Amino acid sequence: MTQQADRPQPERQQPDRQQADRDRPQPDRAQPERPGLAVLAVDDERPALEELTYLLSADSRIGSIRTASSGAEALRILSGEQRVDALFLDIRMPGATGVDIARTLARRPDSPQVVFVTAHEDFAVGAFELHAVDYVLKPVRQDRLAEAIRRVHERLHARTRTAPTEDEVVPVELAGVTRFLTRSQIRYVEAQGDYARLHTSSASHLVRISLATLEERWTPHGFARIHRSYLVALRHVQEVRWDAGHTTVKVGDKTLAVSRRHARELRDRLLGDANRQR
Repeated sequence: MTQQADRPQPERQQPDRQQADRDRPQPDRAQPERPGLAVLAVDDERPALEELTYLLSADSRIGSIRTASSGAEALRILSGEQRVDALFLDIRMPGATGVDIARTLARRPDSPQVVFVTAHEDFAVGAFELHAVDYVLKPVRQDRLAEAIRRVHERLHARTRTAPTEDEVVPVELAGVTRFLTRSQIRYVEAQGDYARLHTSSASHLVRISLATLEERWTPHGFARIHRSYLVALRHVQEVRWDAGHTTVKVGDKTLAVSRRHARELRDRLLGDANRQR
């Protein structure tokens, strides 16, 4: 019997483990523009930045992604002319930290929305103080990131809807003289029967309107009901404390109680469910 000559065997197709990585948007490159949010992802650790970029690119609401591997690089991009709707920002980085960047942006009108993406839980309250939209813990889950994107989208739409609206003027009577306050001057509102007392940084004024009516009118403008007696302007809240089941907020030199009924809603609005484990 004639033996057949050995034929070279075709190589078995090996799974291309690098294909997924090649398909991922690579850091340090601007992704092509498409309709949706223009975002900047910032992290000094390359694997974390690649993973975040990959997860962002999987969401249809994201239009373009730019990346930065340092705070200084992020600030350079933000000082350019390209639109950035939102930052997905690590906190602990060499040089300019995520906190430094957020503080810089807080002084700018129409600044990008900030989502902190970090392995550290201990800055959740500080994130609220910097008006962050959300606080996402690493390792990042796709569903948790999707929720953060939803919050960004919602806040940007709210900004668009309210942008043409002028600051509401509230007339108040004082010793026979009518004065005019703007809504932005009011730090918190206190219920007094069928009336409400408006507290500013320097005085308080009683007006003939109920707290419930003001809540309905001002909630879209950054006010939150925290107690049956209080409505607060979130932009004026300086401190939030959770202690043994009791919650308080500090507004100026005043500490106000938050009822248990309103504590969860307040936490969601301020911190974006930062410590919720799903």
